[in-house]
Amino acid sequence: MNKKFRIFKAIKIAAAVIFFGFLFGFLTMHLWNMLVPELFHGPVISFCQTIGLLVLSKILFGGFRGRFGRGGHCGSRREHWKQRMQERIANMTPEEKEKFKNRCGNKSWMWEEPQKKEPAN
Repeated sequence: MNKKFRIFKAIKIAAAVIFFGFLFGFLTMHLWNMLVPELFHGPVISFCQTIGLLVLSKILFGGFRGRFGRGGHCGSRREHWKQRMQERIANMTPEEKEKFKNRCGNKSWMWEEPQKKEPAN
C-alpha cells in the first residue's frame, strides 16, 4: 500500500466515525425528546447533553475493557489473534503449512508453538 492510499483510507474511516457518531447522537436525542418528556415528565435535552449522556453511560455500563477483557484478565487483541493463528498453524498438515508460508511470507512468530496456559489452582 502506498502512503497516499493509507492517508485517504484513514480520512475515510475518520469521516465515517464522525458521521455515525453524529447520526447516533441525533437519533438518541430525538428518541429521548419524543419519549422522556411525555412519559416521565423529564427534561428536553440538547445534542451536547445527549453526547454527554452517551459517554457517561459507556463509562458506567461499558467500562474501559477491550473486547477480550471479559473474564478478569484484559488481554490484548493482538495477543489473542496471535495465539489463534499459532493454534491454527499447529493443526495444519505439512503441505498446508508450506502453502501458507509461501502465501503469507515467513513470519517467525507464526511458526513457534503456542504456549500452553496452566490452570490456576
